[in-house]
Amino acid sequence: MEHNKIKVGITQGDINGISYEIIIKTLEDNRISEMCTPILYGSPKVAAYHRKAIKVSNFSFNHIKSPEEANFKRPNIINILDDSVRVELGKSTREAGQASLKSMEMAVSDLRDEKIDVLVTAPINKNNIQSDNFNFPGHTEYLESFFEEKEALMIMASDLLRVGVVTTHIPVAKIPEHITKDNILNKLKLLEQSLIQDFGVHKPRIAVLGLNPHAGDEGVIGSEEIEIITPAIEAAKEEKILAFGPYSADGFFGSDNYSKFDAVLAMYHDQGLAPFKALVLGAGVNFTAGLPIIRTAPAHGTAYELAGQGIASPDSFRNALYLSCDIYMNRKAYAEITSNPLESSTYEDTPAQD
Repeated sequence: MEHNKIKVGITQGDINGISYEIIIKTLEDNRISEMCTPILYGSPKVAAYHRKAIKVSNFSFNHIKSPEEANFKRPNIINILDDSVRVELGKSTREAGQASLKSMEMAVSDLRDEKIDVLVTAPINKNNIQSDNFNFPGHTEYLESFFEEKEALMIMASDLLRVGVVTTHIPVAKIPEHITKDNILNKLKLLEQSLIQDFGVHKPRIAVLGLNPHAGDEGVIGSEEIEIITPAIEAAKEEKILAFGPYSADGFFGSDNYSKFDAVLAMYHDQGLAPFKALVLGAGVNFTAGLPIIRTAPAHGTAYELAGQGIASPDSFRNALYLSCDIYMNRKAYAEITSNPLESSTYEDTPAQD
């Protein structure tokens, strides 16, 4: 029945970037509203501005004041800004940062209160959004704080590859101090649990990358693999996590080794995300695992240089919306299975996916 459709909350992101373009291009496909109920936290005025800029005339939002009023047959918009809002295509402005924060705050509050089921966040500018209410390097850290979780895990996902990272938005110079046995083991636990409950992978196989070039070359280039990463992998195996490595990142991604695993745990942001984005060609999704809620995002930024031209690809955003719904259904199935001891036993004995 229609009222059982998944309510997908969408944040507007930076109003001067490509967020509205990729949102509109995704939602103008009527099949989206057949599978879920999209609710954008944004501005009808800003939406109209972008529609005109990218020359989309046969699309409109249903205006509502709260998720409870959503029309299940159409894309909906909740107006969170006054009509004085100003769009300046391709520019980073304080007003745009404040607008993106307000959208995020309202959507996350409704997500917490279960007025929406999942959240898809459009790209923000991590500089202009900074304020007394937002002092974080990104969405992941903001959500950790809001939901009072000690630790979340960034997972980049696609049909080809899934990559988690031990460290996220920190300076490269500080990475080694965060590469500890406990941190790696905790991330492996989060990654395994997410693969099982969020992605429906039974007995997942996880590849772990080294920190140094050539995974340290047995201590010639660095000792972290011997002293920290390998012990973390062994500790994970003791907890029945199927973790393997450490692998040299260049050789691992330069071959088809990644296709033999259900996910990869990289040590730092660029080590995992650079090859991921090169391999999936703009179709990837950013998923925040380890939280009680479901949040996905496109795997790209504001792309100011493309704003208002009508040439931005909606593929990553569309996939983020699809994945949020898939994870919602997977979590429901997992909860039902694990609540029944007999079904849970059968679930755990299912062979691993290839």
